[in-house]
Amino acid sequence: MPPAPRSSTTIRTGTCSAAARSRASTAWETDAGCGGPEDDKHVIRLRQPPGRERPMLPGMREADTVGTAAPARPAPGSAGASRRGWLTFWASLAAIILAGAAVLAVVAVTHPGGPQLARPSGIPASVSDAQINLMGLSPVPVRVAPGFTLTDQDGRALSLSALRGKVVVLEFMDPHCTDICPIVSQENVDAYRDLGALAAKVVFAAVNVNQYHAAVADMLAYSREQRLITIPGWHFLTGPVPDLRKVWDGYEIAVQAPSPDADIVHTSAVYFIDPAGRERFIAAPMADHASSGASYLPAGQIAAWGQGIAQVARALAR
Repeated sequence: MPPAPRSSTTIRTGTCSAAARSRASTAWETDAGCGGPEDDKHVIRLRQPPGRERPMLPGMREADTVGTAAPARPAPGSAGASRRGWLTFWASLAAIILAGAAVLAVVAVTHPGGPQLARPSGIPASVSDAQINLMGLSPVPVRVAPGFTLTDQDGRALSLSALRGKVVVLEFMDPHCTDICPIVSQENVDAYRDLGALAAKVVFAAVNVNQYHAAVADMLAYSREQRLITIPGWHFLTGPVPDLRKVWDGYEIAVQAPSPDADIVHTSAVYFIDPAGRERFIAAPMADHASSGASYLPAGQIAAWGQGIAQVARALAR
Protein backbone atom coordinates (compact mmCIF):
# COMPACT_ATOMS: atom_id res chain seq x y z
CA MET A 1 0.00 0.00 0.00
CA PRO A 2 1.34 3.44 -0.82
CA PRO A 3 2.23 5.66 2.13
CA ALA A 4 -0.16 8.31 3.40
CA PRO A 5 0.31 11.88 2.17
CA ARG A 6 2.71 14.23 3.89
CA SER A 7 -0.04 15.33 6.27
CA SER A 8 0.64 11.88 7.83
CA THR A 9 -2.09 11.32 10.42
CA THR A 10 -5.69 11.86 9.42
CA ILE A 11 -8.08 13.08 12.10
CA ARG A 12 -11.78 12.36 11.62
CA THR A 13 -14.80 12.81 13.80
CA GLY A 14 -17.32 9.99 13.57
CA THR A 15 -19.41 7.59 15.59
CA CYS A 16 -19.04 4.05 16.79
CA SER A 17 -22.04 2.84 14.78
CA ALA A 18 -21.74 -0.46 12.92
CA ALA A 19 -21.72 1.41 9.63
CA ALA A 20 -18.89 3.61 10.79
CA ARG A 21 -16.94 0.65 12.15
CA SER A 22 -17.31 -1.12 8.80
CA ARG A 23 -15.22 1.65 7.23
CA ALA A 24 -12.24 0.96 9.52
CA SER A 25 -9.28 0.28 7.28
CA THR A 26 -6.04 1.26 8.90
CA ALA A 27 -3.45 -0.24 11.16
CA TRP A 28 -5.11 0.84 14.38
CA GLU A 29 -7.97 2.99 15.59
CA THR A 30 -9.11 4.24 18.98
CA ASP A 31 -12.91 4.39 19.25
CA ALA A 32 -13.98 5.39 22.76
CA GLY A 33 -17.15 3.62 23.80
CA CYS A 34 -17.54 1.36 20.75
CA GLY A 35 -19.90 -1.48 21.42
CA GLY A 36 -21.26 0.04 24.64
CA PRO A 37 -24.20 2.25 25.62
CA GLU A 38 -22.28 5.34 24.39
CA ASP A 39 -22.28 3.93 20.84
CA ASP A 40 -23.60 7.07 19.17
CA LYS A 41 -21.27 9.50 20.91
CA HIS A 42 -18.91 11.49 18.69
CA VAL A 43 -15.31 10.44 19.13
CA ILE A 44 -11.96 11.35 17.65
CA ARG A 45 -10.68 8.54 15.45
CA LEU A 46 -6.92 8.53 14.97
CA ARG A 47 -5.76 6.72 11.89
CA GLN A 48 -2.15 5.55 11.85
CA PRO A 49 -0.47 5.89 8.45
CA PRO A 50 0.11 2.55 6.68
CA GLY A 51 3.45 0.96 7.37
CA ARG A 52 3.85 2.51 10.81
CA GLU A 53 3.29 0.60 14.02
CA ARG A 54 2.71 1.69 17.56
CA PRO A 55 5.84 1.40 19.74
CA MET A 56 5.75 -1.54 22.17
CA LEU A 57 7.18 -1.75 25.67
CA PRO A 58 9.33 -4.75 26.58
CA GLY A 59 7.11 -7.72 27.27
CA MET A 60 4.08 -6.19 25.58
CA ARG A 61 2.15 -8.55 23.29
CA GLU A 62 0.71 -7.43 19.94
CA ALA A 63 -2.79 -7.64 21.43
CA ASP A 64 -1.74 -5.24 24.16
CA THR A 65 -1.03 -2.36 21.78
CA VAL A 66 -4.66 -1.27 21.96
CA GLY A 67 -4.68 -1.04 25.73
CA THR A 68 -2.11 -0.65 28.50
CA ALA A 69 0.56 -3.16 29.38
CA ALA A 70 3.07 -3.21 32.20
CA PRO A 71 6.75 -3.53 31.32
CA ALA A 72 8.12 -7.03 31.71
CA ARG A 73 10.39 -7.81 34.62
CA PRO A 74 14.06 -8.17 33.67
CA ALA A 75 14.94 -11.76 32.95
CA PRO A 76 17.52 -13.42 35.23
CA GLY A 77 21.03 -12.86 33.92
CA SER A 78 23.98 -10.55 34.06
CA ALA A 79 23.75 -6.96 35.24
CA GLY A 80 24.67 -5.86 31.71
CA ALA A 81 21.67 -7.68 30.24
CA SER A 82 19.39 -6.19 32.90
CA ARG A 83 20.76 -2.72 32.20
CA ARG A 84 20.19 -3.15 28.47
CA GLY A 85 16.61 -4.20 29.20
CA TRP A 86 15.94 -1.03 31.19
CA LEU A 87 17.63 1.13 28.54
CA THR A 88 15.30 -0.43 25.98
CA PHE A 89 12.35 0.27 28.26
CA TRP A 90 13.22 3.96 28.66
CA ALA A 91 13.90 4.35 24.93
CA SER A 92 10.52 2.81 24.17
CA LEU A 93 8.81 5.03 26.72
CA ALA A 94 10.43 8.12 25.19
CA ALA A 95 9.24 7.04 21.73
CA ILE A 96 5.68 6.70 23.02
CA ILE A 97 5.79 10.16 24.62
CA LEU A 98 7.10 11.71 21.40
CA ALA A 99 4.48 9.89 19.33
CA GLY A 100 1.76 11.09 21.68
CA ALA A 101 2.98 14.67 21.40
CA ALA A 102 2.89 14.43 17.61
CA VAL A 103 -0.69 13.12 17.67
CA LEU A 104 -1.78 15.94 19.99
CA ALA A 105 -0.19 18.47 17.65
CA VAL A 106 -2.10 17.07 14.67
CA VAL A 107 -5.36 17.08 16.64
CA ALA A 108 -4.82 20.73 17.54
CA VAL A 109 -4.20 21.73 13.94
CA THR A 110 -6.82 19.69 12.12
CA HIS A 111 -9.80 19.18 14.37
CA PRO A 112 -12.36 22.01 14.27
CA GLY A 113 -13.00 23.43 17.69
CA GLY A 114 -9.73 22.11 19.09
CA PRO A 115 -6.93 24.24 20.49
CA GLN A 116 -5.10 26.35 17.93
CA LEU A 117 -1.40 26.04 17.20
CA ALA A 118 0.83 28.73 15.73
CA ARG A 119 -0.18 29.65 12.19
CA PRO A 120 1.85 27.65 9.62
CA SER A 121 4.21 29.85 7.64
CA GLY A 122 3.49 30.40 3.96
CA ILE A 123 -0.30 30.16 4.15
CA PRO A 124 -1.97 33.02 2.20
CA ALA A 125 -2.96 35.84 4.55
CA SER A 126 -6.51 35.77 3.19
CA VAL A 127 -7.07 32.32 4.75
CA SER A 128 -8.17 32.69 8.36
CA ASP A 129 -6.79 30.63 11.23
CA ALA A 130 -10.23 29.04 11.62
CA GLN A 131 -10.19 27.93 7.99
CA ILE A 132 -6.65 26.57 8.30
CA ASN A 133 -7.80 24.56 11.31
CA LEU A 134 -10.95 23.34 9.54
CA MET A 135 -9.14 22.30 6.37
CA GLY A 136 -5.99 20.90 7.98
CA LEU A 137 -4.23 23.17 5.50
CA SER A 138 -0.45 23.17 5.40
CA PRO A 139 2.33 24.09 2.98
CA VAL A 140 4.36 21.26 1.45
CA PRO A 141 7.96 21.18 0.24
CA VAL A 142 7.80 22.69 -3.22
CA ARG A 143 8.26 20.07 -5.92
CA VAL A 144 6.98 19.59 -9.45
CA ALA A 145 3.68 17.71 -9.21
CA PRO A 146 3.98 14.16 -10.62
CA GLY A 147 2.80 14.18 -14.22
CA PHE A 148 0.14 11.94 -15.74
CA THR A 149 -2.13 11.60 -18.76
CA LEU A 150 -5.66 10.29 -18.13
CA THR A 151 -9.13 10.59 -19.65
CA ASP A 152 -11.82 12.91 -18.28
CA GLN A 153 -15.60 12.49 -18.01
CA ASP A 154 -16.07 13.68 -21.60
CA GLY A 155 -13.66 11.12 -23.03
CA ARG A 156 -10.89 13.66 -23.64
CA ALA A 157 -7.26 12.81 -22.91
CA LEU A 158 -5.72 15.31 -20.52
CA SER A 159 -2.15 15.69 -19.31
CA LEU A 160 -1.32 17.55 -16.13
CA SER A 161 1.41 19.38 -18.04
CA ALA A 162 -1.26 20.82 -20.37
CA LEU A 163 -2.67 22.74 -17.39
CA ARG A 164 0.49 24.80 -16.84
CA GLY A 165 -0.38 28.46 -16.45
CA LYS A 166 -3.42 27.66 -14.30
CA VAL A 167 -3.91 26.73 -10.67
CA VAL A 168 -4.96 23.10 -10.26
CA VAL A 169 -7.04 21.93 -7.30
CA LEU A 170 -6.41 18.18 -7.42
CA GLU A 171 -8.39 15.62 -5.44
CA PHE A 172 -9.00 11.87 -5.40
CA MET A 173 -12.56 10.54 -5.56
CA ASP A 174 -14.64 7.40 -5.93
CA PRO A 175 -17.48 7.82 -8.49
CA HIS A 176 -19.64 5.45 -6.42
CA CYS A 177 -18.83 7.08 -3.08
CA THR A 178 -21.70 8.06 -0.78
CA ASP A 179 -19.43 9.07 2.12
CA ILE A 180 -17.13 12.11 2.02
CA CYS A 181 -16.77 12.55 -1.78
CA PRO A 182 -20.19 14.25 -2.26
CA ILE A 183 -19.29 16.70 0.53
CA VAL A 184 -15.99 17.54 -1.16
CA SER A 185 -17.85 17.91 -4.46
CA GLN A 186 -20.15 20.54 -2.95
CA GLU A 187 -17.12 22.35 -1.55
CA ASN A 188 -15.67 22.48 -5.08
CA VAL A 189 -18.87 23.93 -6.51
CA ASP A 190 -18.92 26.56 -3.76
CA ALA A 191 -15.24 27.37 -4.36
CA TYR A 192 -15.82 27.87 -8.08
CA ARG A 193 -18.61 30.34 -7.36
CA ASP A 194 -16.51 32.17 -4.78
CA LEU A 195 -13.67 32.65 -7.27
CA GLY A 196 -15.69 34.98 -9.46
CA ALA A 197 -13.64 36.41 -12.34
CA LEU A 198 -10.56 34.41 -11.30
CA ALA A 199 -12.38 31.10 -11.90
CA ALA A 200 -11.03 31.04 -15.46
CA LYS A 201 -7.52 30.69 -14.02
CA VAL A 202 -8.36 27.65 -11.87
CA VAL A 203 -8.90 24.02 -12.86
CA PHE A 204 -10.71 21.59 -10.55
CA ALA A 205 -9.71 17.96 -11.14
CA ALA A 206 -10.13 14.61 -9.44
CA VAL A 207 -8.48 11.25 -10.07
CA ASN A 208 -10.60 8.11 -9.80
CA VAL A 209 -9.71 5.74 -6.93
CA ASN A 210 -12.23 2.99 -7.76
CA GLN A 211 -10.59 0.31 -9.86
CA TYR A 212 -13.90 -1.54 -10.22
CA HIS A 213 -15.68 1.46 -11.72
CA ALA A 214 -13.13 3.07 -14.01
CA ALA A 215 -15.25 3.71 -17.11
CA VAL A 216 -15.63 7.21 -18.51
CA ALA A 217 -19.40 6.79 -18.11
CA ASP A 218 -18.96 6.41 -14.33
CA MET A 219 -17.04 9.70 -14.17
CA LEU A 220 -19.72 11.50 -16.19
CA ALA A 221 -22.61 10.10 -14.14
CA TYR A 222 -21.01 11.20 -10.88
CA SER A 223 -20.11 14.63 -12.26
CA ARG A 224 -23.72 15.18 -13.31
CA GLU A 225 -25.17 13.88 -10.05
CA GLN A 226 -22.96 16.16 -7.94
CA ARG A 227 -23.39 19.18 -10.29
CA LEU A 228 -19.66 19.28 -10.93
CA ILE A 229 -20.35 19.76 -14.64
CA THR A 230 -21.46 23.29 -13.72
CA ILE A 231 -17.73 24.02 -13.27
CA PRO A 232 -16.30 24.76 -16.76
CA GLY A 233 -12.81 23.71 -15.65
CA TRP A 234 -13.86 20.40 -14.09
CA HIS A 235 -12.15 17.11 -15.04
CA PHE A 236 -12.91 13.74 -13.41
CA LEU A 237 -10.01 11.63 -14.64
CA THR A 238 -9.78 7.88 -15.10
CA GLY A 239 -7.85 5.33 -17.11
CA PRO A 240 -6.41 1.81 -17.02
CA VAL A 241 -5.92 0.62 -13.44
CA PRO A 242 -2.09 0.40 -13.74
CA ASP A 243 -2.04 4.06 -14.83
CA LEU A 244 -4.29 5.04 -11.93
CA ARG A 245 -2.06 3.21 -9.47
CA LYS A 246 0.96 5.18 -10.69
CA VAL A 247 -0.89 8.43 -9.98
CA TRP A 248 -1.99 7.23 -6.53
CA ASP A 249 1.60 6.29 -5.72
CA GLY A 250 2.96 9.57 -7.05
CA TYR A 251 0.67 11.58 -4.78
CA GLU A 252 0.97 9.14 -1.85
CA ILE A 253 -2.70 8.17 -1.87
CA ALA A 254 -3.45 4.89 -0.08
CA VAL A 255 -6.34 2.94 -1.62
CA GLN A 256 -8.01 -0.19 -0.23
CA ALA A 257 -10.50 -1.92 -2.52
CA PRO A 258 -11.16 -5.40 -1.14
CA SER A 259 -14.01 -6.26 -3.55
CA PRO A 260 -16.40 -4.63 -6.06
CA ASP A 261 -19.17 -4.59 -3.44
CA ALA A 262 -17.13 -3.18 -0.54
CA ASP A 263 -16.54 0.48 0.25
CA ILE A 264 -13.43 1.94 -1.35
CA VAL A 265 -11.31 3.34 1.47
CA HIS A 266 -8.77 5.92 0.38
CA THR A 267 -6.70 8.81 1.64
CA SER A 268 -8.68 12.03 1.41
CA ALA A 269 -6.41 14.85 0.27
CA VAL A 270 -6.56 18.07 -1.74
CA TYR A 271 -3.41 19.25 -3.49
CA PHE A 272 -3.00 22.85 -4.60
CA ILE A 273 -0.70 23.07 -7.65
CA ASP A 274 0.54 26.46 -8.81
CA PRO A 275 0.66 27.72 -12.44
CA ALA A 276 4.28 26.52 -12.71
CA GLY A 277 3.11 22.95 -12.00
CA ARG A 278 4.49 22.80 -8.46
CA GLU A 279 2.77 21.43 -5.36
CA ARG A 280 2.28 24.22 -2.84
CA PHE A 281 -0.32 23.22 -0.25
CA ILE A 282 -2.25 20.18 0.92
CA ALA A 283 -5.56 19.98 2.78
CA ALA A 284 -7.31 17.05 4.48
CA PRO A 285 -11.09 16.83 3.92
CA MET A 286 -13.06 15.16 6.69
CA ALA A 287 -16.64 14.65 7.79
CA ASP A 288 -18.79 13.78 10.78
CA HIS A 289 -20.86 10.60 10.82
CA ALA A 290 -24.39 10.25 12.11
CA SER A 291 -25.40 7.18 14.13
CA SER A 292 -26.67 5.69 10.86
CA GLY A 293 -23.17 5.94 9.42
CA ALA A 294 -24.10 8.72 6.99
CA SER A 295 -21.48 11.43 6.48
CA TYR A 296 -22.26 15.08 6.96
CA LEU A 297 -20.80 18.49 7.70
CA PRO A 298 -22.74 21.49 9.01
CA ALA A 299 -23.66 23.79 6.13
CA GLY A 300 -21.49 26.54 7.57
CA GLN A 301 -18.40 24.32 7.48
CA ILE A 302 -19.07 23.27 3.87
CA ALA A 303 -19.31 26.94 2.90
CA ALA A 304 -16.12 27.71 4.87
CA TRP A 305 -14.33 24.92 3.04
CA GLY A 306 -15.42 26.36 -0.30
CA GLN A 307 -14.20 29.80 0.72
CA GLY A 308 -10.87 28.37 1.90
CA ILE A 309 -10.29 26.49 -1.37
CA ALA A 310 -11.12 29.64 -3.33
CA GLN A 311 -8.81 31.81 -1.22
CA VAL A 312 -5.82 29.50 -1.63
CA ALA A 313 -6.46 29.15 -5.38
CA ARG A 314 -6.90 32.92 -5.73
CA ALA A 315 -3.59 33.59 -3.99
CA LEU A 316 -1.76 31.18 -6.31
CA ALA A 317 -3.45 32.55 -9.43
CA ARG A 318 -2.28 36.14 -8.89
